[in-house]
Amino acid sequence: MFWFFAAILVFAALRVITARNPVHAALFLVLAFCTSAGIWIQLEAEFLGIALILVYVGAVMVLFLFVVMMLDINLERLREGFWSYLPIGAVVALLLAAEMALVLAGPYFGLDEAPRPASSPAGYSNTKELGRLLYTDYVYPFELAAVILLVAIVAAIALTLRRRKHGKYIDPAAQINVRREDRVRIVTMPSEKQD
Repeated sequence: MFWFFAAILVFAALRVITARNPVHAALFLVLAFCTSAGIWIQLEAEFLGIALILVYVGAVMVLFLFVVMMLDINLERLREGFWSYLPIGAVVALLLAAEMALVLAGPYFGLDEAPRPASSPAGYSNTKELGRLLYTDYVYPFELAAVILLVAIVAAIALTLRRRKHGKYIDPAAQINVRREDRVRIVTMPSEKQD
């Protein structure tokens, strides 16, 4: 099953960077996330696999798809500088491939000598263990990451919030403090005769 998921993951990752249509690239990224979640579940990290599905596929990729579909992307303009950046991209790709080969061919990280995951005792919950680690040993980095994300959200809202010149504004305090006499005026008029 690992090789099946790994082959699909590599194919989906290649299609993310080679697909011409940005919507197709985003959908291949969804496929890559789903197969990564399958690999996490095989490694007995069910919480991380389900979180990958819920957070990235369920929320982030839906937003990516909305943004890609709402924007009118000019693909010809995006491809204008492709050939000028190709040599630098090829050098970086070769460096990354060499680093991965060194890691996989190393004495400890070789495929033949990689240690098998230890079997879990009965009643073991990796979600409970992950929560214990996050909220005891790594509580300060976890809270710092939460504060940084909160500041980023507030900054993004502040940057995009603009007052409109011709917008209408209603004061809620004035709406609440209004009296019946201010809204409705009863007028007595003499009735008219009908012929």
